[in-house]
Amino acid sequence: MIRRLLQYASPSARRLLVTELVFIVATAILQGIAFLMLVPVLRAFMAGDLATVGTWLIALGVVAVLYVGAFWFASQIGMKASTELLDSLLTRLGDRLVELPIAWFATDRSGSMSHIATQGAMFVSSTPYSIVRLMLTGFITPATVLVGMYAFDWRLALAMTATVPVMWFVYRWLRTGMERDDIAHQEAVGEASARVIEFARVQPALRTAGEGSVADRLVEESLQHQHRAYRGLLITGGAGIATFGGVVQLSLTVVIVLGAYLAIGGSLDPATLIALLVLGVRFTEPIANSGSLGGGVAVAKTTLDQLDRLAAVDRLPEPATPATPDGHTITFDDVTFGYGGPPVLEHLTFTAPGGRMTAIVGPSGSGKTTITKLIARFYDPEGGTVSIGGIPVPELGTDAVESAVAPVFQDVYLFDDSIINNIWIGNPDLSRDEVVAAATRARVDEIVERLPGGWDARVGEGGSNLSGGERQRVSIARALLKDAPIVLLDEATAALDIGNEIAIGDAIDQVRADRTLVVVAHRLQTIMTADHIIMLDGEGGIREAGTHAELLAHDGAYARYWRERVDAAGWQLTAEN
Repeated sequence: MIRRLLQYASPSARRLLVTELVFIVATAILQGIAFLMLVPVLRAFMAGDLATVGTWLIALGVVAVLYVGAFWFASQIGMKASTELLDSLLTRLGDRLVELPIAWFATDRSGSMSHIATQGAMFVSSTPYSIVRLMLTGFITPATVLVGMYAFDWRLALAMTATVPVMWFVYRWLRTGMERDDIAHQEAVGEASARVIEFARVQPALRTAGEGSVADRLVEESLQHQHRAYRGLLITGGAGIATFGGVVQLSLTVVIVLGAYLAIGGSLDPATLIALLVLGVRFTEPIANSGSLGGGVAVAKTTLDQLDRLAAVDRLPEPATPATPDGHTITFDDVTFGYGGPPVLEHLTFTAPGGRMTAIVGPSGSGKTTITKLIARFYDPEGGTVSIGGIPVPELGTDAVESAVAPVFQDVYLFDDSIINNIWIGNPDLSRDEVVAAATRARVDEIVERLPGGWDARVGEGGSNLSGGERQRVSIARALLKDAPIVLLDEATAALDIGNEIAIGDAIDQVRADRTLVVVAHRLQTIMTADHIIMLDGEGGIREAGTHAELLAHDGAYARYWRERVDAAGWQLTAEN
């Protein structure tokens, strides 16, 4: 436990922790020495040797002063160490999260990460002072007493020593059970937290579903599962602590019986017996209290295990010396990828010319969005190569790819802040006027005009105060502000009103100037004006590729797809009229 805490501590926190531990050990040893000094004090007192009693009391006073000083320093340093350790844990967690590949976040981990960052980190940071200090005292003080008892009566000391392996075995059993049940409890807490967060985010949709919706059921089931896991943790902890306490008290009983037998036999004088029985109580009492503390160590260990698993997640390989691309042409060469399962893309080969717009069309599930995620290096392909400017993406490195690529996906997330600040994160170094200019090119100014507060109006959590099309306009404004040479746009406009669809179309025209633009296209206007069109076949490959005119002239799958879309659009216009 201590070693793992030191592993996650910063250098300053590590120094404070080590210093705190030194003083904790010192206080535990001094406490044990003070208890041992009761034996000669009682012996001298019962023998009527008051001079010797006074001498030992003076020595005991010196030990007490040293104990108080060491305890005070341990307390002061312990509070500082806890604060430093909390800062270290949160810093390590934040640094690790930004290092992880985007693919790791494909699974919703908001519940477990929020638990680590709040309850978990707080509990672990306070563990050295609130739990480890008491546990070290609970074992080091009795160990000091036990060693000292050999100087007074080796038989009672040996009897106490014989009980130590039994107590250690029961203690380990208690910790193992608590660790197992706490892991199950933490998983249940993470799942319940994620469900509650989800429940809060999608309230508008749930209100229309009414009572008894699937979301209500999922939240209820996750909370019930958390309740059962917590109940199991309490039962295991209660039974284990009671068993451990019983074993500790049994060891004290053994010492009392043996001491009485020796005293009756005349081989142990009453004064020494009384003193040693007092030491026996002081030997067992701290150990018994440590049983309940072992559960706290198990809980802290669960959080550290979660941090260990986070640290063990493999990063995408990074080059020692990042290469420099020659232009921004994007090439897929025999690429195969399947999210760890059946291939979504299989032996896919195509080129998206630099400085041009490439539209990707095809049936649902054919891998259109997957192509954009591979370009942005959310994943590396399982086979083949994705290149930018003639350089494979792994040789460019994630930082270079992130600088060169500005993705705009369907699931746009906005922070609960102002509109302008949500755009500003695209390039924090620019001035407010430059941010407003970029946002105006994406027609965000039209949104601002209707909102009280203008550019400083808050968008709500996740952008809940804006429509889907408006959120996408803000996201496109971010891409314009970033001014990256490659823009990836998942242009999901099927469910947008005509005003937002036209606005997004205008924003796309602003984005495509002098950039390599890869669009998962849905709008007929976008598809028709693309410089290059790739039509996927739904089986991981390409059915047709070329310009709009070339593909229509070929009169193949793309031409049929185009006619179906035009007919559908015409039917909608007729229905509206």
